[in-house]
Amino acid sequence: MSDLRAAADALLPLPPQPEGVPFPEPGHDGWAVAAQPQPAVTALVDEMLDDEERYVDTYAIVVVQGGRVLAERYGGALPSFTHEPTPVTATTPLLSWSMAKSALHLAVGVLVDEGRLDPDAPAPVPAWRVEPDDARAAITLDHLLAMRDGLRWAEDYVDAGGSDVIEMLFASGAADHAAYAESRPLAHEPGSTFNYSSGTSNVVAAIVGRELGGRDAVDAFLHERLFDAVGMTSADARFDDAGTFVGSSYVHATARDYARLGLLALRGGRWDGRQLVPAAWIDHGRRPRSIDPEEGRWYGSHWWVDEGDVARGTWRAAGYEGQTITMCPALDAVVVRLGRTPKGRDEHLTPWRHRVLDALPEL
Repeated sequence: MSDLRAAADALLPLPPQPEGVPFPEPGHDGWAVAAQPQPAVTALVDEMLDDEERYVDTYAIVVVQGGRVLAERYGGALPSFTHEPTPVTATTPLLSWSMAKSALHLAVGVLVDEGRLDPDAPAPVPAWRVEPDDARAAITLDHLLAMRDGLRWAEDYVDAGGSDVIEMLFASGAADHAAYAESRPLAHEPGSTFNYSSGTSNVVAAIVGRELGGRDAVDAFLHERLFDAVGMTSADARFDDAGTFVGSSYVHATARDYARLGLLALRGGRWDGRQLVPAAWIDHGRRPRSIDPEEGRWYGSHWWVDEGDVARGTWRAAGYEGQTITMCPALDAVVVRLGRTPKGRDEHLTPWRHRVLDALPEL
């Protein structure tokens, strides 16, 4: 825990956009592209797509350094039960899975900055105030964002019989994800224990929905204040039947548009002269606060922190089967990888990300 505390107390400064490099304009072709390719980086991008035995299916990779696209490649095809597989191209929107949690964190930061949500106050969840002695009323929004709310939850994508996330997304909780998650009892005192939970994110998304006024207002807010503001023209947030943004799992966007989200985070929430998200809120997300007891990974608040690359300040948005947006302040880099690497093969992904960063030139 001492290493965790030291890293939390010594966040690396986030780099500004280099002088003379414009922020990306909307659309796929809006990015500046590096004039000089880096053969070592290109070789690693090719490895990820070509070595299916190790990584299984990779659909898209984009490597950005100094605000310019340095390398990218697309491949594979999206499976379907109703039609032939769809080949992936640069303009194919791809599913975020839990990278959506990090986008949700950014949206919450805007509302906190406007004074509409208070992370340190008890979370405004009406279901936890029906009974006067409900201990869940002590859960704060900050507890939820840090995955330290104490709610009983099993985040298991394999064992359907014992999985809350499968039950929430695809079974009894499918119509109202937040209601399912809000109904979970306490397993630990709020604030005391880390437990990664997609249900927790949907509780947060429902808080956002109630504050903004429902589905259409949330969709407009996400686009106007976040997606459209950075030119993510392909971004599509999905909602459940109750009208709640599925902030645990469901955003679709192209790889270059996910790279825009990463660049916004790497720039401390600033985009082309506008402070879209407070810089302090970006730090809130990337400051390590917990260690996943199962795998030893570090977690901040709705973002993962790379415990193996503390010196470079690396952190990431991450989703099921290897979706990642990785930000490295020391190298001014964003690395997006989208694909399908199942459990058992995913141990290859972290070393690959480190090798990509090691191959980047110092700026």
